[in-house]
Amino acid sequence: MVALATQADVEARLGRALTDDEAARIDALLDDASELVRSWTRQDFTAVAGDEIVLRPVGVTIRLPQRPVTAVSAVHALNREGAPEIALSGWVWDGRDKVSIACATPSGDDTPSWWWADGPDTYQVTYSHGYATIPPLVVATVCAMVMRTLLAPSMAAGMVSERIGQYTYQLQQGTGSSGATVVLTREDEKALARWGPRRAGTIQVEAG
Repeated sequence: MVALATQADVEARLGRALTDDEAARIDALLDDASELVRSWTRQDFTAVAGDEIVLRPVGVTIRLPQRPVTAVSAVHALNREGAPEIALSGWVWDGRDKVSIACATPSGDDTPSWWWADGPDTYQVTYSHGYATIPPLVVATVCAMVMRTLLAPSMAAGMVSERIGQYTYQLQQGTGSSGATVVLTREDEKALARWGPRRAGTIQVEAG
């Protein structure tokens, strides 16, 4: 998946072009930082069209996990073998992240018998989501994570050194500093809080 910030974004914040050594590491660091942000927020951020996801509702409501939702194009009921067998009509998207199946019914004429016996409890939703432009605060957070690593004076994570005259000393910092790898700090989590983990009402089901 594409990184959530670019080399140009980092250089704009540094106020200079990257050195050769920094440029050799930048792509990997941007990828690592982006993956940490996506893992913590559970959000892709980048625009995805026609994504298919299998979910179990709570009551008659299916909550879609990726935000913002830009379109919902189809809802299928899964049969007992886990295949999306029945295309539904009558479902309602609230324009945000919820789909109501309270009035959903099979859209075809041939409704299998199991629909009337037990009804479905798992659904495949086809929807589009994500941002055409990554939010500035997300870009800034990824850049901050990368710059802490690029500018660390030691490749050992958290190591800071200083020379005064003939003397050199090193201090091991807390988890807020970086060395060889990028780190998602508590301050980063605070910056990303609006996209952070939330209590899920709908249960995502592993496909296949």
